[in-house]
Amino acid sequence: MQRIMLRAKIHRATVTQADLHYEGSCGIDEDLLEAADIREFEKIELYNVNNGQRFSTYAIRGKRGSGEISLNGAAARCAHLGDLLIICTYAPLSNEEASSHVPKVVFVDDNNRITGLKKI
Repeated sequence: MQRIMLRAKIHRATVTQADLHYEGSCGIDEDLLEAADIREFEKIELYNVNNGQRFSTYAIRGKRGSGEISLNGAAARCAHLGDLLIICTYAPLSNEEASSHVPKVVFVDDNNRITGLKKI
């Protein structure tokens, strides 16, 4: 049996850009992608802290050090500039893998700069 487990999350990142006419995705500062071990084009789940909306898209690389969290295409309708997002990835794990699995969590400040890393 496989269990779908939280693999990584970026906690309470601030939306910095929204472009309805872009083809789609979520641009994430490359520093944040690396810290959370999220790969470009990987599926991500996003939870808007401000309005409770949950949606999914895929990650694309944002400019390193920019603090970018950009919602593009249809995702741009799901949050406003300044909204806080929890950005998560999940992975299927066997029971054996799940028993010792520890997700990565990246904490950020108001400018989406890393303030801490934690395995929960």
